[in-house]
Amino acid sequence: MHIPSCPSQEIDLISFEEALARSGKGDDYDHDRWIYVPDFYTEYRYILGTRGNNPLICIGINPSTAEPDHLDNTLKSVSRIAAGNGFDSFIMFNVYAQRATSPDDMDRCCNEELHRENMKAFDYLLSRIPEGTRPAVWAAWGAIIEKRDYLPCCVEDMVSIGERYRARWLCAGKISVKGHPHHPLYLRKDEKTVPFDIRHYLNVLEERKK
Repeated sequence: MHIPSCPSQEIDLISFEEALARSGKGDDYDHDRWIYVPDFYTEYRYILGTRGNNPLICIGINPSTAEPDHLDNTLKSVSRIAAGNGFDSFIMFNVYAQRATSPDDMDRCCNEELHRENMKAFDYLLSRIPEGTRPAVWAAWGAIIEKRDYLPCCVEDMVSIGERYRARWLCAGKISVKGHPHHPLYLRKDEKTVPFDIRHYLNVLEERKK
């Protein structure tokens, strides 16, 4: 279990650029296989995944305890779905970077600094996709997005970044009655990804708030 020690606003954050520059210098994991930023266990995580030229970028709500070579069941499912859909690697990214095993323990208010650095990480991931290839971004957060009012706004920023790279949004599994994309856990290993209209989804969420 990971329960945040305090609101993320009360901790000193390492910027994404600094965390990226520091990563890959220890001997705790295979740096040729894994990308992990920051590359040590702390109260937040920007990126965790495997290296490749054609990654499936899975978007959850917030990170939990997973690390290189120590994946939780959600990440194991993400890895299987990526391989089953022809991707050579996977990246686990999150709408909000604060670690919390239970989403109920996330910040009550958005930490704008943490969000800003997280968006830099997302931009970096999309920029690494080979030219001429549209990044594959898998919406995979389920109903957890309802836990905090600020989360749809964070997704909106991700969509705007994705548009600059012509990202294609995908989902896998049954869409919920409320329109939420399925969480990776409990998906069949042969589940196929399909296009997901992220703009329509966000519009529905916005209308529901009125």
